[in-house]
Amino acid sequence: MAPYKIVVVGCGGMSEAWIRYAVERQKKLGDVEVVALVDLRREAAEAKARAFELTVPCFSDLGEALRATTADLVFDISIPESHKAVALRAFSHGCSVFGEKPMASSLADAQVMVAAAQKAGVRYSVMQNRRYLSGIRAYRQLVVDHLGPVGIINADFYLAPHFGGFRDAMDSPLVLDMAIHTFDMARFLAGADPVTVYCKESNPSWSWYRGAASATCVFELNNGAVFTYRGSWAAEGAPTTWEGDWRIVGAQGTAQWNGADPPWAEVVSPLPAGETMPFQRSVERRTPGGGWSGRAGHDGCLDEMFAALKEDRPAETDCADNFKSIQMVFGALESSRTGKVISL
Repeated sequence: MAPYKIVVVGCGGMSEAWIRYAVERQKKLGDVEVVALVDLRREAAEAKARAFELTVPCFSDLGEALRATTADLVFDISIPESHKAVALRAFSHGCSVFGEKPMASSLADAQVMVAAAQKAGVRYSVMQNRRYLSGIRAYRQLVVDHLGPVGIINADFYLAPHFGGFRDAMDSPLVLDMAIHTFDMARFLAGADPVTVYCKESNPSWSWYRGAASATCVFELNNGAVFTYRGSWAAEGAPTTWEGDWRIVGAQGTAQWNGADPPWAEVVSPLPAGETMPFQRSVERRTPGGGWSGRAGHDGCLDEMFAALKEDRPAETDCADNFKSIQMVFGALESSRTGKVISL
């Protein structure tokens, strides 16, 4: 099989992991080839080519790059506001796209992009790197193996990053820029999709953000479970991990994960035959069995994207699936704006 010929769009900071992955795969497996780099500032693309010792042409326009090469795959690491234009241009040239999150800067754009990928008969997959951590994979297995039907999913996210730059000026920095990771993780852990959302955003008096740096969101899922997200980017002291602090409650027990240490569960012990239900049932501790052999983070997500492309199937983070996660973000923002419960 001929190697996938990749055009990389966007040569800012986030591109490092993507280009490094492609270069390493090109050297080790030979099933990909980077054929061009594109950035609105052509000098940025040229600098990245030098940094990775790539002797490829650099462009400031994606259409020009696609016409000049025989690319069949685009890595889109541009800013969210550019994702729709990049994806549609790539689809029009018959190229599949692997893109950074969020898929789009509006729900309407995301809908157009999903439909366009399907119409063009190409694959469009979105980076959700936090699905590809050994901890979340083990946690999901605990939930599936031991909890029975799940009814309660709680995630806390409390940090105090002083980014500077564009996030400090956003209207909804936490929900719009970060919460999609936790929302997508909740879908993955629950094996369910959102039905409704109610969201209350706020900004503490001490916050260094212009917009709402804190939020509480309550989602009803289509399996009957309720997912509650509590978070802030202006919470000094006692930080959670960037993966969040999780509690999932099911019919047979509770599983917890702090995003760093191995997850664990407490599962109710079977009642002896003929014994009546006690006031408090005894529990047995459970830890994950086995392990996850995949690679972590961006590498693991890209591995899955390429495996799906080769097998001609939707990736785990295919755009049609990821749409449900970005829908949670924009539904939460609409709820915060209107004060109403929003149907998704």
